[in-house]
Amino acid sequence: MIQRTVVFIVGMALLISCGTGKKNEMSKQSDSVEILDPHTFAKPHEVKVTHLDWKARVDFDQKVIEATATWTVEKSKKADSLILDAQGLEIQEVLLNGNESAKYYRGEEDVHLGSSMVIFINEDTRKVSVTYTTGRDAAALQWLAPEQTAGKEHPFLFTQSQAILARTWIPCQDSPGIRFTYNAEVEVPAGLMALMSASNPKEVSTAGKYTFQMEQPVPAYLMALAVGEMSFQSIGEVTGVYSEPSMLNKSVYEFANMDSMLHAAERLYGDYRWGRYDVLVLPPSFPFGGMENPRLTFATPTILAGDRSLTSLIAHELAHSWSGNLVTNQSWNDFWLNEGFTVYFERRIMESLYGETYANMLDVLGMEDLKKDMKSLDPKDTRLKLELEGRNPDEGMNNVAYEKGNFFLKTIENFYGREAFDEFVTQYFDTFAFKSVNTELFLEYLDSNLLKTDTVKREKLRVNEWVYSPGLPDNCVKVKSRRLQRVESSLKAWEDGILDIDELKTDDWSSHEWIYFLRKLSTDLSVNELSELDRTFGFTRSQNTEILAAWFIHTIRADYEPAHEPLESFLVSVGRRKFLVPLYGALTKTEKGKDKAKRIYEKARPNYHSVSRNTIDDMLNS
Repeated sequence: MIQRTVVFIVGMALLISCGTGKKNEMSKQSDSVEILDPHTFAKPHEVKVTHLDWKARVDFDQKVIEATATWTVEKSKKADSLILDAQGLEIQEVLLNGNESAKYYRGEEDVHLGSSMVIFINEDTRKVSVTYTTGRDAAALQWLAPEQTAGKEHPFLFTQSQAILARTWIPCQDSPGIRFTYNAEVEVPAGLMALMSASNPKEVSTAGKYTFQMEQPVPAYLMALAVGEMSFQSIGEVTGVYSEPSMLNKSVYEFANMDSMLHAAERLYGDYRWGRYDVLVLPPSFPFGGMENPRLTFATPTILAGDRSLTSLIAHELAHSWSGNLVTNQSWNDFWLNEGFTVYFERRIMESLYGETYANMLDVLGMEDLKKDMKSLDPKDTRLKLELEGRNPDEGMNNVAYEKGNFFLKTIENFYGREAFDEFVTQYFDTFAFKSVNTELFLEYLDSNLLKTDTVKREKLRVNEWVYSPGLPDNCVKVKSRRLQRVESSLKAWEDGILDIDELKTDDWSSHEWIYFLRKLSTDLSVNELSELDRTFGFTRSQNTEILAAWFIHTIRADYEPAHEPLESFLVSVGRRKFLVPLYGALTKTEKGKDKAKRIYEKARPNYHSVSRNTIDDMLNS
């Protein structure tokens, strides 16, 4: 079996200069530093892909993509093979430089990684073309029947490549540390629109043929494709929204502040470097809140609350345009570098638009999520620097990377001051733009450019404890929210009998305050108490998915009959894993509930993406 390790030749130069010279030297190091990525077979120090020309036809009848991927490669003088990652692909032909048939073989199959595709090349090989068809069960591809869409008339396809699913629809070097530009020609059924993480059309092609360009280098996990009945409307000069036609007006209303978010982000950390920033609202089976595909964020319709109260998710995906897309973690062991920075940046955008008290609410809720996750995780998985070899990298996608990463950065800011920290972050994004960074290189850069300015504070910060030790260090910055404290006081007044439920002053509460209220409710409320809450606040009828999901946790525990049908409808129609896991988990606490969960899941499973299916399969079959 071929070694599953990416290794770049180590060329770590001594840092003997300051200012621009140091920045340039550090940037060069990100190209030459050794990368250990246990989730790819590729050997880019021998042969590395640099550009992709992709020609594809989307076949909804067979639920496959027929395609040719032509890779431009860079190779060392002695290299005799290009190694790609592939999973479930049926290979028809491999050509060198467009005309010479190539010999190749597939390596041993791995349950998480698929297999290597080893293509023998010549000294003059500059292009390698692979003609193939995707498998019927390609994990990245979600094929939706017309009845699973809002319009009910046309099928829909979308991809989800993160973390290592790009290899299920494109033979590629599927590592976040390997970047390439791409062009694409995609043929789809007439009347449907195709979109990618690239330059995109605004109108439907009557011939069903589309071309795309991505001029900035991106890793494979940021490759994305969506095909369906879609319409577009501008928000600002470089921002806009795509969705199914029936959802467009609602989506445009919800995301009206996208332009303001973009300008706030640029004021914080420099120019947006991707041309356009558009959002595609997908059908509800999308397994995540959002996916930061460059130029085209994929978003769940569950954030369409009707009051713009859940759009911090858009701020998060926008922030990825700097942290993650512009500067990327070199392997999934360094995932916190993507998500910790992005959560920190998201909160700064929301603070800029809605004030410090709003951002404080998000931080308090985030800390609660972090502490809850850390209780259920193996201690080794509560470290920022992960060890995911031999495991599915999705196992590292929890609130440790997001919220512990955020609070590490907030703690640095607290120690060194916001002005100095903002200057450092801006410089960091500039230095490593369109490059990949691992934890060790980041820490070296952090020390050289910020921490050394005050060595006493550096000692007190205890960086290694934050990064390499489990749990949350006791020097973590403390966050409080006056708005959430008022919610807690109101709840206590009701529980102590001081106020009746209808006397609580809730008119100015945001979604976040309602979520906090529901989280703080007693876990042993009676059916009568739930009924009283429901009559007063209409939780079961809420159109806000975050509130509904928090409310259903209580109704499941109490077997609250009025919520039975709405819960089933929710689980059948919504595929977002964030909601599914706690709700199915709550149902499985009792035998009656587990039977109900299995019955609902049998109906709901076809609507879920493989990312969600795999999680719930394991949960209900354990």
